[in-house]
Amino acid sequence: MTRQSAAPQLSIEETPLYSPDLAPVTTSRRTWNTLSFAAVWVGMAACIPTYLLASYMIRSGLLWWETLTIILVANIIVTVPMTLNGHAGTKYGVPFAVLGRAPFGTVGVHVPALARALVGCGWFGVQAWIGGLAIHAIVCTLLGQPVTGALTTGKFVAFAFSWAITLYFIWRGTESIRRLETLAAPVLIGVGLLLLIWASNQGGGFARVLAQSAQLERPTAQYRTDGGVSVSPLRGLGGDWKADHYRIAVRSGLEQADWRAAPIGSLEMTPSMVATLRDSAANPKSEDGLVLQFRHERSVSTPIPVSPASPTQNRSATWLFWITAMVGFWATMSISIADITRYGKSQRAQVTGQFLGLPTTMLLYSFVSVFVTCAALTAFEDVIVAEDAPWDPVSLVAQFQSPAIVIATQLLLFVATLTTNIAANVIAPANAFANLCPKAISLRTGGLITGLIGIVIAPWLLFDRISELLVFVSGLLGPVLGVMLADYYYVRRTRISLGGLFDPHGAYRYRTGFNPAAMVALAAGVATALVGYFIPSLEWLYIASWFSGFIVSSTLYIVLSLNAAKRALENSCHC
Repeated sequence: MTRQSAAPQLSIEETPLYSPDLAPVTTSRRTWNTLSFAAVWVGMAACIPTYLLASYMIRSGLLWWETLTIILVANIIVTVPMTLNGHAGTKYGVPFAVLGRAPFGTVGVHVPALARALVGCGWFGVQAWIGGLAIHAIVCTLLGQPVTGALTTGKFVAFAFSWAITLYFIWRGTESIRRLETLAAPVLIGVGLLLLIWASNQGGGFARVLAQSAQLERPTAQYRTDGGVSVSPLRGLGGDWKADHYRIAVRSGLEQADWRAAPIGSLEMTPSMVATLRDSAANPKSEDGLVLQFRHERSVSTPIPVSPASPTQNRSATWLFWITAMVGFWATMSISIADITRYGKSQRAQVTGQFLGLPTTMLLYSFVSVFVTCAALTAFEDVIVAEDAPWDPVSLVAQFQSPAIVIATQLLLFVATLTTNIAANVIAPANAFANLCPKAISLRTGGLITGLIGIVIAPWLLFDRISELLVFVSGLLGPVLGVMLADYYYVRRTRISLGGLFDPHGAYRYRTGFNPAAMVALAAGVATALVGYFIPSLEWLYIASWFSGFIVSSTLYIVLSLNAAKRALENSCHC
């Protein structure tokens, strides 16, 4: 009997899993050095969401030094797995959507890739909306119109412009992105330093400005445990109330309440005074609660509901929540970092560049946020309660008196948002969509799909819920990273068959395209991370969702892959 000859093996280019955008990067295109990686992180981290998160942290009652400590610790934590996961990108030159075929399977990779892609689409929409707000502020300044918080047609037009500019750079390709990030990085650092100088001059010096954060430790108006009310409006540099009058009543009767002169010192209302206010309501409603409003000669504050008396704050839980949120801020990039490191000249360049760029820039720009926000509490006369403080730089800069300064700064803020959005929120989703059908969907087409989904998710509704979303996202993406690192370093010892990544019938097909161990570990990690959202007694698992999901998924994957790890050591892959 004659032996049949084996079927000729297809080259990588001939397989259905191949496309030029997913192919290994050639040596000539690996142009990113240490400065390039540091610059791209400056461009991504020096952005409005970074500023927003830091300002939200001090608004939640954290002191300025607590906020900065949490930010530094969280970003050092996330940079470690970021560089570990980036190793494969630099070594093999392929993006996350291709590398993920090794642990998850040639079909199973679509599960984590699309999860990361949809999160990226959401972030793309939010960032494009923020960029649109900066453009809208520029137009309003040119037309001499005030910037309001309401949703207007002008804001949606500006959003469309921001959206289109972002996709333009994706259409131009990755080299244009590298040039944009390198040029923008020093400009963004300069803007931060200028804001620091302004804040120091307006607030009476660094120590005095940072002391203003203590005004945010408790709500403007809060019930005491005895039923009375404590009032703590903002104070100016002299220590007196910025408001000269106040009024208090049930919500339905606030407009009819009399204005009273602001007292010297603090305002404490006894339970009997509170009861009298409630009884004075002409037609009380079931949802009525006490509401305060403040004014001075130039401004009237928004109505401030009296907050319920709060129990002693669990500081450890607050720290854990914000550390998780800050790690979750870059959870998307930590799993898809190979999309960038594949262009690196060396492992040293990607590791050193990322450690130089990410933690330092996040700390610096967060300090800018904390310092400038604290200064705004006293610098702007129209801000007489904390609730009306400009928590984002677009709103803050819009209050400057000089039109030239407003326009120039808003333009730079738009550039900051643009650089972050391109590198962090478009490349990975575009690659994930291209990986669905490599022969039909290019990186450009994937970028367009990302942009369209970014509109559908209605980012104008997500803008004020960033911290809550980050903790939830952490629970989805932490387990993905756990599986990837366990597979790459424990099971494969950093050895992957490059040809196998593009072979639809090769070793990474597993069973019908899915690796059961990876899918089980991923599901268990996500379930562990999110179970605390539904079961109060396990809330700590949700508060620490990135960590709990990562630990469970990586540990379970190692246990389920013990035999595979032994085989990998015995039959090392040729790369």
